[in-house]
Amino acid sequence: MAPTEPVTAPARRRAAVLGSPIAHSLSPRLHRAAHTALGLTGWTYGRYEVTGDRLGAFLDGLGPDWAGLSLTMPLKRAVLPLLDGVSDLAATVGAVNTVLLHPDGRRTGDNTDVPGMTAVLAELGVPKGVSAALLGAGATAASALAALHAHGADEVTVYGRDAARTAELRACGERLGLAGRTAPWDRAAQGLRAPLVVSTTPRGATDRLAASVPSPPGVLLDVLYDPWPTTLAAAWRSAGGVAAGGLGLLVRQAARQVELLTGCPTAPLDAMRAAAARALAAPADARPTAHGGRTHTGHGPAGTDGHQHSRKAGTR
Repeated sequence: MAPTEPVTAPARRRAAVLGSPIAHSLSPRLHRAAHTALGLTGWTYGRYEVTGDRLGAFLDGLGPDWAGLSLTMPLKRAVLPLLDGVSDLAATVGAVNTVLLHPDGRRTGDNTDVPGMTAVLAELGVPKGVSAALLGAGATAASALAALHAHGADEVTVYGRDAARTAELRACGERLGLAGRTAPWDRAAQGLRAPLVVSTTPRGATDRLAASVPSPPGVLLDVLYDPWPTTLAAAWRSAGGVAAGGLGLLVRQAARQVELLTGCPTAPLDAMRAAAARALAAPADARPTAHGGRTHTGHGPAGTDGHQHSRKAGTR
């Protein structure tokens, strides 16, 4: 999908991450670090507390200086009917995490979670054609399923906590042409025996599985990154397995967003990784909010804040 404008455009440009809750988001740190490294002094990036029922009003309130948006929970699916078009990948996955705002007024959507996770799997040295277990069945799980397909997984078993969402994920796998099956959550411990396990669940959801880690385990990719390691990841490493958190995924998907929003062909990954590391190294109560203030729930940009919770790459 084409960027909104060339990276050399001199006009002031705005972008932001939207979601609820949003105070925990590291996206402003990552995008601002990228803008600095690229010399984009006219760009700003904020964050706004926006719920699904207020998303349409927020979009309608944006001016021509806005280049685009990053989306996190619960907006990745809620935004679909509000767009003029989406990339083939976003349509297949049924989730948009990036909105491009074009000069002609069109809104188009894309998904950078998928290429971000594909890059992480390659960095971890996960072999092509491996069988995988996928824990969770939400929007992030759908992106993970597409990434596993792109990486050449031959079969994926999905362990979902919600039957309706698990059925949606099965349909996504069918659209991808990926051989897969679903299993109830109470059998998730069996999935830990797979050569690759990808967890897309919220904090605490996999804690009880820690006692069922096989010996030796394969590779675990957990999209949570703060606090880290998770209970499952700690047990995985203790058993001699490779366990990676979601920080790499967070940076990778944000880097692709930077490229889409600014038109820059290559995002400054090193600068973005350093910004993420600095943010997580700071005490939790010393991490500043984007605008230091009010919770925003609707009509156009305002201040933002919200409550803290565990951080997950799929929720930035």
